Amino acid sequence: MPKGTKNANAIRALTMDAVQRAGCGHPGAPMGMAEIAEVLWTNHLKHNPNNPKWPDRDRFVLSNGHGSMLLYSMLHLSGYDLSIEQLKNFRQLDSKTAGHPEYGEAPGIETTTGPLGQGFANAVGMALAEKVLSSRFNRDRFKVVDHKTYVFVGDGCLMEGISHEAASLAGTLNLSNLICIYDANQISIDGNIDGWFTDDTSSRFRAYGWEVLEDIDGHSLDDLDRAISESRRANAPCLIICKTTIGFGSPNKEGTASSHGSPLGEEEVTLTREKLNWTWEPFEIPQDIYDAWSCRDKGEAAEQTWRELFSQYKEAFPDLAREFEENLSGKLPSTWTSSLLSFARDLQKEAKPMASRNASRLVIEKLTTMLPNLMGGSADLSGSNCTDWSKANPLTRDDASGNYISYGVREFGMTAISNGIALHGGLRPFSGTFLVFLDYAKNAVRMASLMKIPNIFVYTHDSIGQGEDGPTHQPVEQLSNLRTTPNMNVWRPCDAVETVFAWKAAIERIDGPTSLVFSRQSLPSLKRTESAINEISRGAYIIFEVGSQPDILIIATGSEVSLGVAVAEIFSKRGVSIQVVSMPCVEIFDSQPKAYRDRVLPPNVTKRVAIEAAHTNFWHKYIGPEGVIVGIDSFGASAPGEQLFARYGFTSANIEEAVEGIL
Repeated sequence: MPKGTKNANAIRALTMDAVQRAGCGHPGAPMGMAEIAEVLWTNHLKHNPNNPKWPDRDRFVLSNGHGSMLLYSMLHLSGYDLSIEQLKNFRQLDSKTAGHPEYGEAPGIETTTGPLGQGFANAVGMALAEKVLSSRFNRDRFKVVDHKTYVFVGDGCLMEGISHEAASLAGTLNLSNLICIYDANQISIDGNIDGWFTDDTSSRFRAYGWEVLEDIDGHSLDDLDRAISESRRANAPCLIICKTTIGFGSPNKEGTASSHGSPLGEEEVTLTREKLNWTWEPFEIPQDIYDAWSCRDKGEAAEQTWRELFSQYKEAFPDLAREFEENLSGKLPSTWTSSLLSFARDLQKEAKPMASRNASRLVIEKLTTMLPNLMGGSADLSGSNCTDWSKANPLTRDDASGNYISYGVREFGMTAISNGIALHGGLRPFSGTFLVFLDYAKNAVRMASLMKIPNIFVYTHDSIGQGEDGPTHQPVEQLSNLRTTPNMNVWRPCDAVETVFAWKAAIERIDGPTSLVFSRQSLPSLKRTESAINEISRGAYIIFEVGSQPDILIIATGSEVSLGVAVAEIFSKRGVSIQVVSMPCVEIFDSQPKAYRDRVLPPNVTKRVAIEAAHTNFWHKYIGPEGVIVGIDSFGASAPGEQLFARYGFTSANIEEAVEGIL
C-alpha cells in the first residue's frame, strides 16, 4: 500500500491548517504518525463515537501529548462530537482543542497528557484496572470486561524516567492487554537524538518482560495492520517500534526538528499540499474521506453486541452484575454514613492513643468491608504507611483478582499509574508513601488535580516527628506544596476520630483528589462533644472553648492540636477565655458558608496563634497582623522526634509564651 494515503493525509492537512492558524503548535508528530492513527482507529480500536464512555471500549492514550492535533483530527474524522469549528479554534481561549489534550474538555480524551511519559504510565494503570476487573467479573462465555489499552509514545516519553518505572511494573504484572506504539522518529526539540538517546529500546523492553515488534514501517498501512494484529495476540504487554519521518510530507522540514514545535509557514504548507496532492481548501475534508474514517455505525454495533451480552450476564449472575454497575457508578452503600459515624464514636469512646497512620489502617480495614472496589498500594512502604490490612491480597502476574498493588520503589510511576486506574473507572485507588517523597511524585499529583479525578494519596511520616531518619525524610515544606495545588483537598487529622472523617471525605469526593497526611508518632485521643464530631466534616471546628466570647484563638492541625488544647487548658484556669480550632482540612473549611467560618474563627478576635510542625507561610491568611505562627521554616535534624519537637519550639512552654506575648 502506498505511503501518504488520502485518509492519512487528512490528518496532515488538518494539523498543518490548525497549527498555522493558531500561530503555534506541534505539527511534526501528527504528520509523522498519520498512517499509524488511521490503521489503529479505523481497523482495530473498539470504540463508539456515539458513546465515548461505553465501559468496554478500548482505551487510547496519546502520551506524546504535544501532538494533540493527531488526537483531535482522529476524534473529528471518526465521528466524535468535535466539530471542524473546534479544530479551527485550536489553542484558543475556551476551545475544546487545547494545546495539549485535556481530560473532560472534549469527548474521547481519556486523560490529560503533555508532561512526557505520564500518559504511558496512565495507560499502564488503565490496563491494570481492566485486568483486575476482568478477573473479578468475567465468567465462562461472559467476557463483560474485555478490552485493550493502546498508547502512543515518542522518543521523549521513553527518555523520561517514569517510563522505566511504569514499563517495569507492567512487565512484572504481565499486562498483556497493553499495546504501546512507539513513534521512533529520532527527533526531539534539540534535534537528532543520537547525541542524547542511544538506548537499545527493544532490549530494554524485552528485559522488562514485554514482547517487542520492531523495524515496522510507520508509513505502511499493511505493515502496521499486521503488527497491530500480532500485538493483540501477544501474551505479554507489547511494544511496536515504528520507524517514521517527523513532519512527513513537508518538502523542506520533514525529518528535522524544525517541524516539531512550530508552524510550517504559509509557503511550506502550500508546498506540502502539492507534494501530498491535497487539493482542498484549509479545513475542508471531502465526504468520501469522512465516510472512510467514520466509526459511528460499527462502534454502535460493537456496543450493542456488548449490551446484549451484559443483559444475558445480568440474568445469569445478577449479584455480580449489580456490583459491576455499582462499581462503575461509584455508588456507596446505604449504610455508609451511619456505619462510619458509629465507627468514629466507638473510637472516641476507646480514647486510645495511636499514630494517625495506625488509625488509618483501622479505617481501611473497615472500608474494605464496605467497598469491594477499593484498590490499595504503596511504594515499598506498606508496613510503614499502614496501607495494608488483614485481607489485603497483592496482585501477581498470574492472579489479578487481588486488591493490593506492590508498586516497589516507584513513587512517580505509582502515582501516575493510580491516576490511570481512577480514569479507567470501576475501582477506587489509593496509594501510599512518605510525605517527603511527594517531590518524586509531584507532577502526577498535579495532573490528578488538573483533571479533577477522585484519586486518594496517603502520605505518612508527616513532620519532624519522623525523627532519627533526619532532614532528608522530614517534609517541612510539603503541606504548603499540597495546599497550594488547585483542586487538591489535604487532610491532616489530629487523632483516630478525625482520621475516620478524613477517609470518609476522600471516598465521597468525586470532583478531585485528596491527600491524607498521617503521623508516624502516637497521638492522644482528644475529647470532643457530639456536635463537634458532627462538624469535623466541615474542615475545621471548635474542639475546645471556654467562654462565649474568646479573647484568643489557637488554630492547629494534626499532632499539634493536642498541644494547643493542653495550653488552652492552662490559660482557661487563669480565667482567659480561649478557643482552640482543629483545622484538619483547610480547603473544605474555606468552602463553608461565611456564617460558619465566622463562628469558628470570629473576625473580631484578632489575637490568634497558629501551630503546625511545617512551614509557616500558609498560615498568614488565618492569623492576621496581630497573630503568631509557631512553625518550622528550616530543615530538621536527626534525633528522636520528641527531642526535635522540643528543639523547634513545639512545647507547652513555648506555646504559652506565644499566647502570653499577644494577650
